[in-house]
Amino acid sequence: MAIFYLQISSISRGTGRRATAAAAYRSGERIRDERTGELFNHIRRRDILHTEIFLPSQFDGVPVSWARNRQRLWNTAEHAEKRHNSLVAREFQVTLPSELDAARRVALARTFAREIADRYKVAVDLAVHEPPRGGDPRNFHAHLLATTREVTPAGLSAKSGLDMDRRERRRRNLPDHRQEYINIRERWATLTNEALRDAHIDARVDHRSLAAQGLDREPRPAIPLMHLKMEQRGMQSDLAEHLRAEYRQRVARRLESTAARDPAPGPGEKHAVELRASAAAPSADVEEIRRRAREAWLQLRATEQQASGHQTTDNRRESDLDAAERDEARHSRSPQDDLAL
Repeated sequence: MAIFYLQISSISRGTGRRATAAAAYRSGERIRDERTGELFNHIRRRDILHTEIFLPSQFDGVPVSWARNRQRLWNTAEHAEKRHNSLVAREFQVTLPSELDAARRVALARTFAREIADRYKVAVDLAVHEPPRGGDPRNFHAHLLATTREVTPAGLSAKSGLDMDRRERRRRNLPDHRQEYINIRERWATLTNEALRDAHIDARVDHRSLAAQGLDREPRPAIPLMHLKMEQRGMQSDLAEHLRAEYRQRVARRLESTAARDPAPGPGEKHAVELRASAAAPSADVEEIRRRAREAWLQLRATEQQASGHQTTDNRRESDLDAAERDEARHSRSPQDDLAL
């Protein structure tokens, strides 16, 4: 079945991230940051299916060369921000339906990128990725890295879109930020369903919560990417097991609540008993779990770095890469995770 996933996040200088590094990683290119002189080199990536920069439609046919060049665009975005904690870029990450063929997935991502560029008058740097090696083979996804300021022929101007000041939004009679988030999620669901319908595929997605859809079930646990990788390499992840245990507890409580409303025995009663038994098993202290998970992650990273044989400057500053990988797989699970539940 098609999966709805849209995550909106920010590239913030306050957290040590940079638009130049994020753009290089997502596009699989080499970009030098003019403010620091650092080189971010990801040309060895082989999972990039399509990259493209979109500008507002008003610039079609207009020679805005600086904005169509990835390195110049994101260095301009970095130079436009003066504060130490500025938001230098806004990212929209979406899951592309695996039911669609490759051409339709790219077309869907391009349509959304074009709409974001026109909606906010910003530049949107699109990168379509195939599923990561060793991950869920259905996890086709796209990153839309957008400037937080409007594009003009001479450069970037005022803050726009989700980064526009509340008072300015009210002055322009625009919806507040919360409603804007909802509108974007609804629009992505609409575009996805239109693409599925045009491809004569019955599957549909819904941007609403499970409760709003009238579905009485618990959402699956989101296992962080680095812990999935640990398990795929045969290492134990206490945090992943803890998240699964919490999920089983929530399911057990829901089944108990249902049984209290309907005391008649049914086929789900045995399942509820089994879930309660597994949920009652003693678990380690959460802080201890986090400490052991952190140690295991550091050990895994050290092993991978030793195997790589050489590191570039961008490898020494991994905050952007790690954040990008967490964003890519926060919503995804390998098939074995579902079986383990």
